[in-house]
Amino acid sequence: MSSPRDVVISGIGLVSSLGEGPDAHWQKLAQPGLEPVLEAARFAPYTVHPLPEIDWNLQIAKRGDQRQMETWQRLGTYAAGLALDDAGIKGNDELCTTMDMVVAAGGGERDEAVDAAILAASESRNDRDVLINEKLTTELRPTLFLAQLSNLLAGNISIVHKVTGSSRTFMGEEGAGVAAVETAAARIRSGQSTHILVGGAFQTEHSDMLLGYELAGYLHRGPWKPVWQRQGAEGGGVVTGSGGAFLVLE
Repeated sequence: MSSPRDVVISGIGLVSSLGEGPDAHWQKLAQPGLEPVLEAARFAPYTVHPLPEIDWNLQIAKRGDQRQMETWQRLGTYAAGLALDDAGIKGNDELCTTMDMVVAAGGGERDEAVDAAILAASESRNDRDVLINEKLTTELRPTLFLAQLSNLLAGNISIVHKVTGSSRTFMGEEGAGVAAVETAAARIRSGQSTHILVGGAFQTEHSDMLLGYELAGYLHRGPWKPVWQRQGAEGGGVVTGSGGAFLVLE
């Protein structure tokens, strides 16, 4: 039996409230007295760590590709492009076409306008099962609905960045991200893959994402506090943030 191969990180793509890229994050985190980037008004009483201003054109050149993606998919595709750039692989057809991919992705973002229309119409109708079917068939475009499927994040990365090796998607957030990296590293160690793009994205600046946490009583309310000062505060202890992170492993 051959000995396990080493696994090295040759590219990092990172986007968060602190900026883009590992260098920007390192510089920010090394600053004494760094204050977190917060958005406290838009989703009050909940605070979030928002995305920075992003020029999507830098990594997703076609506007048509951008339009059919929700923000979380654009974010993942953008971070994947940053990782490929950092590894010096982007645009290298030989390496990209043989590169495998492991992605962590949620189930997509709900269309809040459609949800609101269904709730408003249900106030004056009793045949709500019929109402829901009517709205689903008339208010949701098939292309928009398909763009919500979790495994299409990998599909969009493949289309935009021409990464066309094998692909695997883990549906979820934190646990899925850990499983994705573990799986990618195991494939390199075993010799099943020579180079892999692995990562995920999460967009918290969407009411339905916050609702999922609040239903379980997890979200911290009121002014932001460091994690170790949130015990006993109103609500839970979670302050979510938007971000995308991808690695190139070899």
